[in-house]
Amino acid sequence: MADTSRPDGYLVTEKLVKKFDETVAVDEVSLSIGKGEIFALLGSSGCGKSTLLRMLAGFETPTSGRILLGGVDVARLPPYERPVNMMFQSYALFPHLNIWENVAFGLKREGLPKAEIQQRVDEMLGLVQLTPYAKRKPHQLSGGQQQRVALARSLAKRPQLLLLDEPLGALDKKLREQTQFELVNIIEKVGVTCVMVTHDQEEAMTMANRIAIMSKGRVLQVGTPQEVYEYPANRFVADFIGNVNLLDGQLSVDEPDRCAVATALGEVQVGHSLSGAVGMAVAVAVRPEKISIGKQRPEGVRANLFTGRVKEIAYFGSYNTYIVVTPQGKTVKITEPNGSRHELLDITWEDDVFFWWDNTDAVVLRD
Repeated sequence: MADTSRPDGYLVTEKLVKKFDETVAVDEVSLSIGKGEIFALLGSSGCGKSTLLRMLAGFETPTSGRILLGGVDVARLPPYERPVNMMFQSYALFPHLNIWENVAFGLKREGLPKAEIQQRVDEMLGLVQLTPYAKRKPHQLSGGQQQRVALARSLAKRPQLLLLDEPLGALDKKLREQTQFELVNIIEKVGVTCVMVTHDQEEAMTMANRIAIMSKGRVLQVGTPQEVYEYPANRFVADFIGNVNLLDGQLSVDEPDRCAVATALGEVQVGHSLSGAVGMAVAVAVRPEKISIGKQRPEGVRANLFTGRVKEIAYFGSYNTYIVVTPQGKTVKITEPNGSRHELLDITWEDDVFFWWDNTDAVVLRD
C-alpha cells in the first residue's frame, strides 16, 4: 500500500475520527497531501468521503484527531477563520446577481478595496475564459459555464486549500469529460492545493495526482491512478476501480520473483511474490483488457492458457467485450480494442475459444 502519512505534507490529517452518535463515519483517517497537489477522495455513497471533506472545510467538528494545514492545526477553527474555500455540486450561485457580482461577492464581504476587487474578479474571469459573460445572470449560462463561475468565485479569495464536492456531478457525460481537463488546467495554473470528493472513478483518475479509496469510513489505499489500478491493495479496491476478473484459490508456490495460485480454472502463474504461507486463501485479479482471446490455440503460450465458450458479446465502438464461460462454470470478462474499422476477431456467440494472459498482468490479493 502507498504511504498515507508522509511527513512532508502541506495538508495532513492525523487519526481523524467523526462519530454521529454510535455510528463511525470517519475512522482514524491519516493522510498527507502535498502543496499544489490535486487529491481525490473516491468511494461509494456512505463511505465517509463527504464527511471528511466537511471536516476539512470546518462544517463538521472532528470527534478526535488533527487537521494540519501548513503546519497549523485548524481542526477546531470555524470555516470563516480557515484559508479554505469549498465549491459545492450545486454551484450555489446567486440568481439575482450577474456573473461579475457572483465572483466578487466574497471579496466584498471581506471588505477589500474596490480596486483590488476589480483586479481579482477580472483576473478570475479571464482565467476561466468568461470575461465576455460578466454581465449575464447564471441562468443565461450553460451548466459547464456555471461550474466555471463557481470555480472562479472559489479561487478569487486565494484560498490555501480548495475543496470540491462532486464538482462535475451536475453535468452530462460528454460535458463532464470535457470540463475535467479545463478544471485541472485552471487549478494547476493557480497552484492551489485541491481535495475533491467524487464517486466517479474515471473523474478521479483523470483529474487527480493521487487517489484515496475509502470504504466504511476507512482509507483502504492511497496512490497514483496507475498504482491503484495496476496494483490494488485488496479485493475491494480491485473491484471498485475499473472492471476485474477475480479468481479465488490457494497459494501453491511462493518464490522471490513469482508465485502460483491453484484456482478452479487450474494453476495461475503470477509474476510477483506474495511472502505468504503456501495453502493460504488468496484471489488473483486480472483486468479484462489484459486478456487475449482467439479461436486458435496460441503458439508459444505455456502458462495461464484456458478454454471457454462465448456466451455474450457487446460492441462499444472502441472495443468489444466478450463474456466467456469456462468448462468449470467460471465467467470471465475479456475486452479487445477495435484498432481498425474493419478489424474483426471472427468470434461469435457459442464459439469455443482460448484465452490467456501474461504472468505479469495478474496480481495476487490477500483479501
